[in-house]
Amino acid sequence: MRRSRRRRRTVTAYRDGDTVVVLLPASMSRAEEQRWVAEMLNRLERSEARRQSPRHASDEALLARCRQLSGKYLDGRAEPALVRWVPAMRTRWGSATPAEGTIRISERLREVPGWVLDYVLVHELAHLIVPAHGPKFWELVHRYPRTERAIGYLEGLSAAARLDWDPDEM
Repeated sequence: MRRSRRRRRTVTAYRDGDTVVVLLPASMSRAEEQRWVAEMLNRLERSEARRQSPRHASDEALLARCRQLSGKYLDGRAEPALVRWVPAMRTRWGSATPAEGTIRISERLREVPGWVLDYVLVHELAHLIVPAHGPKFWELVHRYPRTERAIGYLEGLSAAARLDWDPDEM
């Protein structure tokens, strides 16, 4: 724990190697300190658990997530036969082969927030129903509520990585 006279109200925690550092206001009581340290440890553990979610770990977990997303946003109409992580693609985050029912997801997406990965999965699932990027395709994709936000995230990520990415050519 590190107390600071300049810190007035906020409490922050981060991991420094194997050590968790909790930053506290100097004026905080010992009882408040105990409560906040426990709270910040819980928050940090939840955050780390989300980043290490099994859907980011295996092809089987991706397939299971696709089935959930298809049921929730596409009325279960998209039924992928295979979903797998593939080495980083140069111009795409994912691709689908409707005739085979397969989806490939770029390993670059292993570290993105879950809602961004979910968008890419919904996008590729929609291709299993409507292969081209026409109005019916986008109508399906926009059933996912964070579509626009995820596209913005991917545009920023693409710019930072200097990738030539176009959401219409995912």
